Amino acid sequence: MNQPELLIRTYQSDDLPRLKDLTIEGFESVSIDRNIEDAFGEINGHDWRWRKVRHIDNDVEANSPGVFVAVLDGQVVGFITTRVDREAGTGLIPNLAVDSQQRQKGIGKKLLAQALDYFRGLELTHARIETLDQNEIGQRLYPWMGFQEVARQVHYCQKL
Repeated sequence: MNQPELLIRTYQSDDLPRLKDLTIEGFESVSIDRNIEDAFGEINGHDWRWRKVRHIDNDVEANSPGVFVAVLDGQVVGFITTRVDREAGTGLIPNLAVDSQQRQKGIGKKLLAQALDYFRGLELTHARIETLDQNEIGQRLYPWMGFQEVARQVHYCQKL
């Protein structure tokens, strides 16, 4: 039996609801917003999901040509978002998510490769990505893809 072919394509506006669903699923245990909610509860009547999916809206608004989706059997099963700073020569990858039923199949690697090729096509010289200490997949995948750890950051929050 033939394996369905994975297609990586540029974002289309009707992909947005699915990207948001993948964001909620993919960042359930690896989100600063979720960590804040775990410590403080909902903030201003909104849960972590509401705050996190707004990041996707912002990514799409900032650079929709640099948002790529993975499609398998006609279904969006993953995505990656990018930001570009041409003056600094850097590209940033703010968000990457793959459907939990499709993980460990190389989809995240292919999405990362697409983003890196996109940056190279723009003649950028460096790519950046961040992950949380609790994101075991990112901790393995990013170095495997050639990223080098350069710093660690601690996030704090307090109730006002």
